[in-house]
Amino acid sequence: MSDIKFEIKEKIGILAENAKGWTKEINLVSWNNGAAKYDIRDWAPEHEKMGRGITLTEQEAKELYVLLGKSLGLK
Repeated sequence: MSDIKFEIKEKIGILAENAKGWTKEINLVSWNNGAAKYDIRDWAPEHEKMGRGITLTEQEAKELYVLLGKSLGLK
């Protein structure tokens, strides 16, 4: 099994932190030298381990923004 390579291009923010210090974050991440995508997942304190997550293209992130805004009554 090959190693997964990643580079966090931009740390956008932390959504939550659990009792063990893992944080649920949204970042702009390049996976295996690919184009950077918006990424939401749990990370260990030093980013040495990660949980499963979701990646979104810029267009998908914009659509999520619109849908959440409607759902939350923001506009």
